[in-house]
Amino acid sequence: MRRPWVPEAPRMHVIVTEITDSDGAVGTGFSWTPTIGPQAVAALVEHDIAPFLIGREADAADVWEPLWRHLHEAGGGGLTTIAMAGSDLALWDLAARRRGTSVVELLGRRHQSLPTYGSGVNLHYSLDELAEQLQRWVDAGQPAVKIKVGSPQLQRDVERVRLAREILGEDRALMIDANQRWDLQTAEEAISALAEYRLEWIEEPLRADDTAGYAELSRRITRSGPGVPIAAGENLHTRYRFAELMAADGAQVLQPNIVRVGGITPFLQIAELVADSGRRLAPHLLPDLSAQLALTLPEPVWVEDVEDAGLYEVGFLTEPSPVRIQECRAAVAPAEGLGLAFAADA
Repeated sequence: MRRPWVPEAPRMHVIVTEITDSDGAVGTGFSWTPTIGPQAVAALVEHDIAPFLIGREADAADVWEPLWRHLHEAGGGGLTTIAMAGSDLALWDLAARRRGTSVVELLGRRHQSLPTYGSGVNLHYSLDELAEQLQRWVDAGQPAVKIKVGSPQLQRDVERVRLAREILGEDRALMIDANQRWDLQTAEEAISALAEYRLEWIEEPLRADDTAGYAELSRRITRSGPGVPIAAGENLHTRYRFAELMAADGAQVLQPNIVRVGGITPFLQIAELVADSGRRLAPHLLPDLSAQLALTLPEPVWVEDVEDAGLYEVGFLTEPSPVRIQECRAAVAPAEGLGLAFAADA
């Protein structure tokens, strides 16, 4: 990566899946993992997913649930759903290409463009480096920015969030992301200390699978009055986990990652659950993919734009994706399928 998210993880991985139907039409999808497990994902695709799918109807919505049940003994989510994303995306890509259209138009476009927010994986940045990144976003006109928190010392987080608010001014939204670094008590103390900087949300303050902890934290910060919405979901892997978190009232902003949940099919189901609950949806990462689906959702959502982390910028694509981010808005140019041309020698 041109801008590694952490020093010890300089690489990002994709596993490309191609599906050819009985008429010779080809669809292309991918699985994604920033650091851990690409070889395991590739093995699941080769040894378990491909043999199960061959001979079935090329319909993403029909095959997703039977495939998930087939893989369930290896885990209901995580590596299994990440691996499933490749075939699910390939089947949606194939369906759109057979009709000579894009996945956006196949699903039904509802927006021409959507606002982005500048996102940085920057907890290891010095104050000067953080200030430079924040200023780049301000100069670009970003209406919102997200930075990382979760330092060993709370005062360091306070200093960095204060700096962000000073550079952003009062009119731009500021999100913070703790990436599961806190326990319940630490999260409550941190949110209380940071709330004065007018936060749009606090993301993943606790371990992702601690549903009871999220419910208790939500009760505590509502009772004490900071009024900071909790965001979570990038590390939840099934619609069942999203439903459980919402039923516990553990988060007000839900953030499914399209690949981690298993592709477009489950993402659309999760988006419907979130809409029915009256909560906010904020798709996680991968704007080359998530912006396309965001344009098909009934309500407008933010598109997360992580600096220097697009699939083309990292080197996975032979040409830019159809997603165009200009003047801090994401739009999608005409293309067939998902419009992603993966490089064989990436």
